[in-house]
Amino acid sequence: MNEKSYTDLMKVAAMKRNQRKENFVQDLYIDMLLSEIQLTVEKEKLLRKIDSAIDRRDKKLFILLSGQLREINKKFGT
Repeated sequence: MNEKSYTDLMKVAAMKRNQRKENFVQDLYIDMLLSEIQLTVEKEKLLRKIDSAIDRRDKKLFILLSGQLREINKKFGT
């Protein structure tokens, strides 16, 4: 039979724990990156709409969009 020693089993368990930790951190970084991309895209869209509202002198739309931008900035802490 191919029985492993206690030490071998402990090494394998430790390696698996380390791999899970590394995977968790990697998943966390990926999530942070995707959130940052989403924030950037949303802000860019809003800024273009705000610029358009300014160009058209649409004060109501400007105020509405500016409020949305403030909420996004508050939500993401920027």
